[in-house]
Amino acid sequence: MSTSLPARASRSISKSEFLSSLPPWRRLLARLNWHPTLDAQINAIESRQESERLKIENARLAALESKLDSLLLSADSSSPIPPATDCN
Repeated sequence: MSTSLPARASRSISKSEFLSSLPPWRRLLARLNWHPTLDAQINAIESRQESERLKIENARLAALESKLDSLLLSADSSSPIPPATDCN
C-alpha cells in the first residue's frame, strides 16, 4: 500500500486539456477568446477532483484508524493484569 500523495499537477486539468474536451463550436469560441467562464469551470472541475480525492483519503484513514483501534484493543485484552499492591 503506497502512502505517497500524487503530485498536484497530475490531479488538476490543464487549460489545453479542458479546451480539447469541449465540442468544436465551443473550441472555436474559445479561440476567439470568448470564454469568460473558463476559469470558473476549470476551478469547479478541480474542486470536484479535490473533493473526491479527500473522500477517498478520509475513507482510507478511517479504515487504518479502525485497524489501529482493534490492534490496541486486542493488545489491552491480552496483556496480563498487574497484581494489586497494598499501600498499608
